[in-house]
Amino acid sequence: MLKRLFDIVFALPGALLLSPLFLIIAILIKLDSKGAVFYMQERIGKNFKPFRLFKFRTMAPGSDKKGLLTVGMQDNRITRVGYYLRKYKIDELPQLFNVLLGDMSLVGPRPEVKKYVDLYTPAQQVVLKVRPGITDLASIKYSNENEILAKFTNPEQAYLEQVMPDKLKLNIEYIQQQNLLLDFKIILATVFKIAL
Repeated sequence: MLKRLFDIVFALPGALLLSPLFLIIAILIKLDSKGAVFYMQERIGKNFKPFRLFKFRTMAPGSDKKGLLTVGMQDNRITRVGYYLRKYKIDELPQLFNVLLGDMSLVGPRPEVKKYVDLYTPAQQVVLKVRPGITDLASIKYSNENEILAKFTNPEQAYLEQVMPDKLKLNIEYIQQQNLLLDFKIILATVFKIAL
């Protein structure tokens, strides 16, 4: 209950303060390429409940049909504006609305698509007992995930065998020790990681 209050107290003012920036980004996206301003993708949330995750669209429409993973920042599906939105993680900001809707928390395990959730072991499924988050320990460690995967000849295999298990391990560690002070530290660490 306290965590939910923490989320609302920070997400609501955040969304209001950022609304002028959201409008500017929306205009830039529309000027840069055809398609919607927002990209909505089904992810799996708390207790295996699906929800629609909001992002600013950074790719050409229909790009997800060519693969769910983005490999490197030079992926030719990424738009010109999308490159910068991804680089500074600005594309994730609309998830403040997911927080206000109750689908997500500011801090928690990043939500995955069903294709990958279906591969979780029973031990890993513990991450679905809490609300997913906009950021987490794994987001900080793998802030350059696209570049990491670009080094492999089979990026999806590398994600499934190396990256995803490590991210889930970090998520489980977070769940075991989660508290509001830790959440605040993760938020600050995320901001610093993006800024540097």
